[in-house]
Parts: sequence; structure tokens; C-alpha cells
Amino acid sequence: MIELIQFPWSPYCLVQQRILAYSGVPFKTVNIPSTDRSLVWRLTRQRYYQVPVLRDGRQVVFETEDNSQVLAKYLDDRLKLWLFPPHLAGVQDLIWVYIENDVEGCTFKLNDVYYAEFVPKSERLNYLRHKERKFGRGCTDKWRQQEDYLREELSHRLVPFEQMLAHREFLLDDRPRFVDFDLCGMLANLLYSGHHKLPAAHACLRRWYDRMGKLRVAEYNDR
Repeated sequence: MIELIQFPWSPYCLVQQRILAYSGVPFKTVNIPSTDRSLVWRLTRQRYYQVPVLRDGRQVVFETEDNSQVLAKYLDDRLKLWLFPPHLAGVQDLIWVYIENDVEGCTFKLNDVYYAEFVPKSERLNYLRHKERKFGRGCTDKWRQQEDYLREELSHRLVPFEQMLAHREFLLDDRPRFVDFDLCGMLANLLYSGHHKLPAAHACLRRWYDRMGKLRVAEYNDR
């Protein structure tokens, strides 16, 4: 059985969760403390310490670069999901960089404002320390003060996807591709704390997000 080693609120882990659910194959999630990466370090033979990581029997899969998409491409090939068709090569690369920078840059901040509600108490100090070392002292307080601005900015950054979905069932064509799952994972991270909603102005995006949680690849392979 495929195992997904993860933090349950991580947007990048949520992407892989959605892909695995879409595949219809049994899989297991293994939640590790955000402050203890020893399992990842051991599984990757001291080559990697981030999440997500996949374990598929003796095969251990992890990213090699910031935009490598090694995990998704492994699952695509292994499970025959058609997430990376040749005719969309290059186009998807451009879109997922935007998703994982411009969109995620708002969604993770809005979620992290409420980190104390979903990060276990024993991990909160080190979690906050990690955030402040990367983004500056008091960053989560600053993001709380900026919540309205961040919501407005996110809504603005989602406009291209709303426009795409006004004319087709999925972002690029008539079946879900990797960028659909990538955007879905970022938005699932936004919604994780329960304090946020998808922008009301983006009706197409909201309907698409609801569909994405119910899809199975078998529906498209039978067409």
C-alpha cells in the first residue's frame, strides 16, 4: 500500500492526498510531528527532510527541486492518471509555478494565522520559531492584521482560474490535470482552519472545487 508521510495541513501534502483519492487505490497517510522529521530523514537516507514523501513498498519518493513535481509524476506514471499529457507540457509548468508562489503565498498565511488551533500544543513553540526565522518576528500577528487584505489579494490572484473555468469543466481541458490538483491543494490549505471560505465572487471556482473532491479517474478512463 502506498503511504503518504505528511503534515495534514500542508498544501503540498494536500495536493498528493487529492491525487491519491482520485486514483481510487488504497493508501495510508502517516502524520509526523512538524518538529520531528526523523522518519523522513531515515526513509530518504539523509537526503531530504521535508514533506510530503511517498513510500511505495521499497520505493521512497521525494522532491529533488522546488518545482520538480517528482511525487505527482511518480503517481501519474504508476497509477495511469494522465495528469501530465505531452500536449500540455510547458503550459502546466508555467501555471503550477504561479499556483505554488502567487496563490500559496496568500493561502498559507491566512491558514497559519490560526496555527494554534491545529498544530498540537507540544509543537507550537518550534512551529512559530520556524515561521519567524523565515518570515520575521511577529509574522503571524502581522498576517492576522492583514487578513482582509490577504483575502482580497487572493481573490485577485484567483481571477485567471475563474476565467478558465467559465469556459471548460477543468482548468485546461475536459479532464483534471496536475494543475487542477495543485490549485485544489492550495485552496484546501486555505480552508483547513475553518476560518476562511472561497471568494464568493468566483462561482465557477467554487463549483469546480466541490467537484474536485468527488472525482475518480475511472470516470474518465471509461469515456
